Amino acid sequence: MVFVMRAFARRFAMLLAALAVAGPACAQDRKEVDLALALAIDISGSIDPEEAQLQRRGYVEAFRDPVIVKAILGGANGRIAVSYFEWSDSWMQKLLIDWTLLDSEDSISAFAGRLASAPISIARRTSISGAMRFAIPLFGRAPWDAMRKVLDISGDGSNNDGGLVTDMRHEALKERIVINGLPVMNDRANPFGFPAENDLDKYYLHCVTGGPRSFVEVARNFEDFPRAVRKKLLQEVADLDPAPGGPALLGGVQLAQAGRPHAALPQDYTKFVRPEYELGCDIGERRSREFWQRRFGTSPD
Repeated sequence: MVFVMRAFARRFAMLLAALAVAGPACAQDRKEVDLALALAIDISGSIDPEEAQLQRRGYVEAFRDPVIVKAILGGANGRIAVSYFEWSDSWMQKLLIDWTLLDSEDSISAFAGRLASAPISIARRTSISGAMRFAIPLFGRAPWDAMRKVLDISGDGSNNDGGLVTDMRHEALKERIVINGLPVMNDRANPFGFPAENDLDKYYLHCVTGGPRSFVEVARNFEDFPRAVRKKLLQEVADLDPAPGGPALLGGVQLAQAGRPHAALPQDYTKFVRPEYELGCDIGERRSREFWQRRFGTSPD
């Protein structure tokens, strides 16, 4: 019996030693990527099938652009991680492509091909806060260590469903996730008769984006979406400074700046937000209630 116990003790000690060795090795196996980029695309009811196609095509063409491919492969580690999900109301988020490592021309081409072949959906309501809530744990389970974490939200309307966008933005910033925006100034008639939001660019700037070097790239309409996506992706992937006076992104992008060292990023991202929007960051909720009350005498719920 004593012999059996000693043998068990020796094996247990060997197992602990193996785990001690394997632990650091597993940690070392986690590749570092220059960027973990989550693309969040609006598919709410204000977007018709043609507009949804224009959005999708914009991203597909961007990842097939040789300049963007060069930017992806030109960083310090020569690789980024990307995920792509669509969102509408508070509880409708659809992950089309989970975290994917882009570390070669072939892997980037394959990602664009998967995106081009994925089905396109249309839903209802607009919950930017729901997209943020979905993205936080998405970043938490990314299989690579990222030098930067960026959530990119594109859409054609302000938040009108779920929690307040600024509350969820705060939660994302606490996790050191930078939030950039691509508002689409939709000049087409809304299927429900909801008026266009001519101040959507300001709303995104003050209420949605946040974190060091966060920015807004505006699409003038859905036809302009591919241009805006390309410009936005170049700025994010190459980590170019969006501050006034920084290098221009259109035309000859200065890819030599990709992966360039910055001053150490601050620990507290929650301080990197613009002043409160003059109309209030709940303007989308108020406009939605007023519209449905005026038109139907009730809320859409």
